[in-house]
Amino acid sequence: MSQLRIVREGEGSGYPKASLLLRAGARISDVLIAWALFYATGPAGVVLALLYILFADGMLQGQSLGKKLFGIKVVYVPTRSGARHRDSVLRNAPFGLIVILSMMPELGMRAFFAGLVVIGSIEALQCIRDREGVRLGDTWAQTQVIDGKVQADQPQRATTQQQEARATGRLRDLQDMQHRISSAAAAENREGP
Repeated sequence: MSQLRIVREGEGSGYPKASLLLRAGARISDVLIAWALFYATGPAGVVLALLYILFADGMLQGQSLGKKLFGIKVVYVPTRSGARHRDSVLRNAPFGLIVILSMMPELGMRAFFAGLVVIGSIEALQCIRDREGVRLGDTWAQTQVIDGKVQADQPQRATTQQQEARATGRLRDLQDMQHRISSAAAAENREGP
């Protein structure tokens, strides 16, 4: 059984910064899932989309469906374990606010897009500038997004070249999978009914 280790302030997490491309892909996937929930469930759609955005990172031991697809995960740094639902809600609160803005009477989608631009820009800029990729929501929740191949209880430092190689390999794998799916669909269309 592994022991939990509390990380002290100023030590840094010890985890390498996850690829920003993988993080962007995972976020886009999760937003598309929330958007599908919004449209598929009628009047309750906005609530279900909000709940998915807030709780998604605590679903699969620190991975939302998008993060699982792109091979990254959220770690609660003080205990070096996968993010829980509480951590997920705290780290995704800025994005939850964007969904809440869409519920404003008379402003609706204009408030949503304004919030998306302002909050999204602040979070993205913070993530890019921070050496560990920690954004405002991660600071609140004491979390960090890491490569899924890194064990949560065994942080390690990786060089920039290693990080780029991981991201490139994952993106190549995703492109290969998309190519196989589209080839299979094209073959099926040629065969006809």
